[in-house]
Amino acid sequence: MTAALSWKPALPVPDLRGRRVTARCHCGAVELRLDLPHGLDRLRRCDCSFCRRRGAVVASVKLAGLDVIRGDTLKLYTFGTHTAQHHFCGTCGIYTHHRRRSDPTEYGVNVACIEGVNPSELGEIPWEDGVNHPSDR
Repeated sequence: MTAALSWKPALPVPDLRGRRVTARCHCGAVELRLDLPHGLDRLRRCDCSFCRRRGAVVASVKLAGLDVIRGDTLKLYTFGTHTAQHHFCGTCGIYTHHRRRSDPTEYGVNVACIEGVNPSELGEIPWEDGVNHPSDR
């Protein structure tokens, strides 16, 4: 018999302001270097048809603030307007980042891929209304 998961109180969000951090997929085939001048900026989840299925917590990073260090296995998925570009590892399947539809000058990065960050310790994360996205009006 396995033990039931229990709720954990939120720990302080790691202070990554002004830091350069590494993000990796599960198998390590995809590695990103992120510049986080504002730390874990605008943590959120989205309830659009795609994001609600993956359930990731994301933070914003400017396009110039993300470098792909390793990415031979990086795959791309788009749908609908094809503005959002969702990247994932073709080996282990982990979603690493996406070019944002609501702000194409930024990436949304899966915070679970950032070294030293555990999303379960971040507490309540706000949800964005991706179902009623302004670009769909």
